[in-house]
Amino acid sequence: MRKPELVMLCVLMLGVGILSGLHLGPEVAGAEETVIIEKSAEYFPDSLGNRWTYRGQISEGPLQTIELKFFTNVSTVSGTKTINGATVTVFHDTNPGNHGPADSFYRRDAVGIVYYGSEPGTPLEEQITPYQIFRFPLTVPSSFQQFDRSGLDFGSDMDRDGTDEKVDVQGWSSVIGRETITVPAGTFQDTIKVEARMKMQIHLSGSRGTISGSDVMTAWFAKGVGLVKYSERQELAGAREDRGVVTEISEELEDHDVKVQKASLRRFEPTAEGVFADHSADHELGQVVFSTRFRTDP
Repeated sequence: MRKPELVMLCVLMLGVGILSGLHLGPEVAGAEETVIIEKSAEYFPDSLGNRWTYRGQISEGPLQTIELKFFTNVSTVSGTKTINGATVTVFHDTNPGNHGPADSFYRRDAVGIVYYGSEPGTPLEEQITPYQIFRFPLTVPSSFQQFDRSGLDFGSDMDRDGTDEKVDVQGWSSVIGRETITVPAGTFQDTIKVEARMKMQIHLSGSRGTISGSDVMTAWFAKGVGLVKYSERQELAGAREDRGVVTEISEELEDHDVKVQKASLRRFEPTAEGVFADHSADHELGQVVFSTRFRTDP
C-alpha cells in the first residue's frame, strides 16, 4: 500500500477518525474561553520558495511486528496550478511520511483553506476532494465536520475476490487550543493546536463483512512559520486471518526559510468541498486536517 499525502495533514489533516464504537462527534471543551484568531492566515505562510525541513519517524506493521524507521522530509512552495478552474498553491514534499516525493494542492482565501488533492493520489482521495481543512478566522476551541460520504470506491481489493471494496468515510476538524511547543528548530510560543479525525468502514465484497479504519492527526502551527509538528496514528482492522495494521508517524521542524507570507497551508492532511469542511484541503477544511491518508496499494 502507499500512503497519500495532509492535512492530514491533513494533514492531517488531518484524514481521520476513531475506531468504530468510540464517540466520533466533535468534542470542544465548553468551559474553555473562546478566542478568535483575527489574522489566521499568518499561521499558514505559502509564499513561493518557502521551505521547511522536517525530521520524522514512522512505526508500522502488523500489531505483532512493529518496525521503526527514521526519515527526513523537505517541503517547499513550488508554484501554482489550475484545478477545475481554481488556482491552487503547490507544495512539494520530498518524502512525506517516508513514502517518497509528492505534490499537494491548497487554495486559501478569506474564509479558510481548501485541499484539492495530491499527486500521486489515490482513487479514494479523488472522490472526496476538494474539501475544507480550516475555517477563518480560526476560533479556539471549535470543530466542524469536513465530509460524510458513503459507497465510495476504496481502490483496493482487500479480500482478493477480484472486486475493489466500497467504503464509507467521515472526517472532522477541530481547533483545540494554543500551546508552547519545542522541536529541533526551537521553541514556539502560542502555536495553534489542531486535530483531524477520519473514520472509515470498508465493505468487503466477498464475505459481506466490514473492516474499520481510523486516522487521527494532531498538528501544531506557529505564527509566521507554519507547521512545526504533527503526529498521526492510523489503524486498519485485519481482513480474514490478518491481525490488522497500525501506523504511527510524526514529523518535527528542523529548519525553515519562510518569506513574508500570503497564507495557505502545507499539508494538514490529513482532509472536499466544504468537507474538511471536508477541507481536506480547502480540502475541505482548508485541508485541515487531513486528507485521505490511508494507503490503498496492495
